[in-house]
Amino acid sequence: MSTTEPTTESTTEHEIAIQELDRVTVRFAGDSGDGMQVTGSQFSQSTAVFGNDISTLPDYPAEIRAPAGSLPGVSGFQISFSSSPIYTPGDAPDVLVAMNPAALKRNVGDLVPGGAIIVNSDAFTPNNLAKAGYASNPLEDGSLKEYNVHEIPVTTLNARALEGLDMTAKQVDLTKNFFALGVMFWLFERSMEPTLAWLEEKYAKRPIFIEANKRALMAGYAFGETTEIFHTHYRVAPAKLRPGTYRNITGNEATALGFLTASQLAERNLFYSSYPITPASEILQQLSLYKNFGVKTFQAEDEIAAIGAAIGASYGGGLGLTGTSGPGMALKTEMVGLAVITELPLVIVDVQRAGPSTGMPTKTEQGDLFQALYGRNSDAPVPVVAPASPAECFDYAVEAWRLAIRHMTPVIYLSDSFLATGSEPWRIPELDELPDLKVANRTDPQGFYPYMRDPETLARPWAVPGTPGLEHRIGGLEKLDVLGSVSYDPDNHHRMSMLRAEKVARIANDIPPLEVFGPPEGDLLILGWGSTYGAIRSAVERLQGRGTSIAHAHLRYLNPFPANTGDVVRAYRKVLVPEVNMGQLLFVIRGTYLVDAVGFNLVRGKPFQISEIQMKAEQLLGDL
Repeated sequence: MSTTEPTTESTTEHEIAIQELDRVTVRFAGDSGDGMQVTGSQFSQSTAVFGNDISTLPDYPAEIRAPAGSLPGVSGFQISFSSSPIYTPGDAPDVLVAMNPAALKRNVGDLVPGGAIIVNSDAFTPNNLAKAGYASNPLEDGSLKEYNVHEIPVTTLNARALEGLDMTAKQVDLTKNFFALGVMFWLFERSMEPTLAWLEEKYAKRPIFIEANKRALMAGYAFGETTEIFHTHYRVAPAKLRPGTYRNITGNEATALGFLTASQLAERNLFYSSYPITPASEILQQLSLYKNFGVKTFQAEDEIAAIGAAIGASYGGGLGLTGTSGPGMALKTEMVGLAVITELPLVIVDVQRAGPSTGMPTKTEQGDLFQALYGRNSDAPVPVVAPASPAECFDYAVEAWRLAIRHMTPVIYLSDSFLATGSEPWRIPELDELPDLKVANRTDPQGFYPYMRDPETLARPWAVPGTPGLEHRIGGLEKLDVLGSVSYDPDNHHRMSMLRAEKVARIANDIPPLEVFGPPEGDLLILGWGSTYGAIRSAVERLQGRGTSIAHAHLRYLNPFPANTGDVVRAYRKVLVPEVNMGQLLFVIRGTYLVDAVGFNLVRGKPFQISEIQMKAEQLLGDL
């Protein structure tokens, strides 16, 4: 955390130093009922409005009702904000806000040496200390001496601020997160206005909750102004971002908006069917808000019904879309094959999470790449795209539909929990920056055959049911080339299998080449995909700053690969592939291009840190 020399200014009660910072990482942590996700989201929103570049990492407990005050019940939210572009939510927090002993114990080990801890001292009771496994009170035993600890009786001060309101003690206690938020707003000079406006909208029908949370927020801010426990006030200047209109957005929100935008660009209604599953459920919730734009959402009884309904929508001329996570993806497999053999446009969203089976459902992983590439019976190739950041989720939601419609194929869109729940500033694109997705339905019966093909893409015509003269058979049995009738001819089956594979392979001619950040050849290339982007890019920037011959390439198209991928990976003496799995992309790259790539695989349910990739790269460079 780089700084400039502090200056001093006076507040109403005391003088404090003002310290200018380039980047700060803050982690909010508390019990799952303490509202840490709301606290972090509101701090993020205010910071985005201020103009900082931000990156966030929500961390949800996997258990729905873990015992209050226990280690498994700790919920966290990390935000990193900066005066310059950043790509990750930070390796280690500079400031930890801990609402109880369990939150402190789970997170203090990640804090940078000399970092600040803000604790709700009221929560450090013998009972809560025992639940967290503390033999003694860490606020008294000297175990936190290497940190700057600020003890605030948040529960007591918050209750005092809400005196006179017709609320139960439990309801009053639920607002204490806003007291802590108010303290942080003061400490980092954030505006309360976005949060006050959010409260007015959120609790429009419950004005007492508006008043209670306002009081809590303002009491926390006033405490920061008047207390003498803080000796430094921190400022992080706005970032110089590309000109445009920005909003803070999560990956799931960007995904939903991308799909909505694609439907408008294609001038076709969007039909989204899914079965609720973490962490993809928010896409259903978000898309359900867009009925006025012709979006229809359907919560199916199971995963198979969900994809079946989506295929039906595509057969009917709409944009059939379905979403899930890894376990649900396994259930959809047979129906993905049906979309392949019928050659209908369809997009399948897989927001990956830690597995196998239920695994750690609120934690991130990149474990479904093999499933996306190969998880179907027989030879059934499907294009696969993967955004690299929350904001990119919008772009690749649109791109998934461009490929599906233009090439008449199902497309798998691979996100993950880190992207889905994390947020960053998103520049809202201008209309002329978006692709034209309009593809006309076949209406002329003259010379029509259901499996005739476009000479460039090999796509078959999109013939909507009910169009006079375009009647044809559909289903999972093999089709006769061109004519589309059921065929058991061996040579025809071979020919159709080759055509379906070639159709997907030709997509390499319709996507941009793989870009390289750094020298076009050299000692080390770090090759990634999906949400490893930020940590890789940041590590490479650090090492390039030292004069190291290192580059970064990131795959957004995983099937087919960009046409120049082989040339890129062969241009370096060593190739490193970091993945939050056991080496799936590594396996494909080694097998496809016969390069001796090295994997770096950590499967812990959390994203890579910059320092981890940097150390691994330094190790490989040292071996040259």
